[in-house]
Amino acid sequence: MTVQQPTRRGAAARTAPGRGRRVSAGEARFALALLIPAAVVVFGVVLYPVVRTLVVSFFDVDSPLPGSYPFVGFRNYARVFHDPRFYPVLGHTLYFTLVSTALELVLGVVMALILNAPLRLRWFWRSVAVMPWALPTIVNGALWRLMDNGQYGVLNAVTTSLGLGAHQWLGSPFLALNMVIVADVWKNTSIVAFFLLAGLQTIPSDLYEAARVDGAGAVRAFFRITVPMLVPSIAVVLILRTIEAFKVFDIIYVMTGGGPASGTQTVAFYTYLQAFSNQLFGYGAALSYLVVLAILALALGYLRILRQGALAGVQ
Repeated sequence: MTVQQPTRRGAAARTAPGRGRRVSAGEARFALALLIPAAVVVFGVVLYPVVRTLVVSFFDVDSPLPGSYPFVGFRNYARVFHDPRFYPVLGHTLYFTLVSTALELVLGVVMALILNAPLRLRWFWRSVAVMPWALPTIVNGALWRLMDNGQYGVLNAVTTSLGLGAHQWLGSPFLALNMVIVADVWKNTSIVAFFLLAGLQTIPSDLYEAARVDGAGAVRAFFRITVPMLVPSIAVVLILRTIEAFKVFDIIYVMTGGGPASGTQTVAFYTYLQAFSNQLFGYGAALSYLVVLAILALALGYLRILRQGALAGVQ
């Protein structure tokens, strides 16, 4: 009686990894050992501070030193809404978020269309366009602070040569806030443009050719083809840039320090002042968690709008 040898395919199926092969206890322990350093870092850098901040927000902590502090429950959160200085700060944050995000989106679309055009040395112009975003935010803020200086800034040199006179660009609250927006838009428009450029390159060229055959011009094709096809990319950009703008801190710290007259203070900057300048750590922790909840609500709102738009497109 002859015994048939197993086929090569059957032997490979029995020995191939991931197809019913059991992981030995030694391999499992080795894999766990490899994950432990990353888990320790994530716990120490992310999880522990998040949990610790949540715990501190329920106590009246007024010192960085460990000790016994009274439990106040949600009193720190309620204090936020009774703080008369919080509402102007919230207004600055919303204004900064809306204006900077809108400008970056509009200018990003224009830049993406230019970079997507069949230009000569297109790779060079794309490399140049990404340079402002690659610049560190601290350096960007210091650069614009020097440019906006009322005595020796290059911006006043330009306006004076044009006959518009010199101005104290960072001397009044509203003007200073708008100059911070200009600096933020200058830095982040390029990354918005590259997100949208990636979306533009996924649009089939056949759609534009069909539109030209039907007699549609460039403007009509833009609003009928380009904009609807860019909705997913636009949604991603809005979510990311809204989150970043709402929690802006570093560029304000470098350019204005929250001044003049607290005119450029945002919620994140105000949280920093309460926690580390006034040493109201419990109140600052409550403020930080309210910022997190606000950002989460904005992100969920964008995702809901995107989902509704997708469902409407399917229908």
